[in-house]
Amino acid sequence: MAAQIGAPVAAARAHEEVFLYWASLRCGAKLPARRDLDPGALKRHLPTLSLIDVLPAPRAFRARLAGTGLWDVYGREITGRTLPEIYAPAAADYWRAELGRVVDERRPAAGVHSLAWRGAAHLSLLWMRLPLATDGETVDMILGYDAVIGLRQVITGVKAA
Repeated sequence: MAAQIGAPVAAARAHEEVFLYWASLRCGAKLPARRDLDPGALKRHLPTLSLIDVLPAPRAFRARLAGTGLWDVYGREITGRTLPEIYAPAAADYWRAELGRVVDERRPAAGVHSLAWRGAAHLSLLWMRLPLATDGETVDMILGYDAVIGLRQVITGVKAA
């Protein structure tokens, strides 16, 4: 996971870039759709971008696409998996609530989530979720952007006396 670790300032700047791109696609109160996204405009962010399908009642969420950089975060491919297939129950509940809020409020959300569930309590996921709507109103997909922040573990092999 070390290759994913970034400085908090750089992570926040990257989040701002992705958010500003998403905001530029809005047309008044209408939300952008997946078809509006241009991967070339987000090229440097692609490794940790994701697209999350909003499945109809009972509401569920499925990772439609997960950038290659997310492999290190999750320890496996998550594309095509639902929340309970990706996370332990408590983490799945956390993401169900956060993604549900994005859908219900039709607004972006951001936060920090500990990676303790992956055995990396010294790392956190700085995340952002942006609503997408095919019809401009009903959120049917979510654009995700993640950055891992935290302390690097340094193993020197030197032991204190």
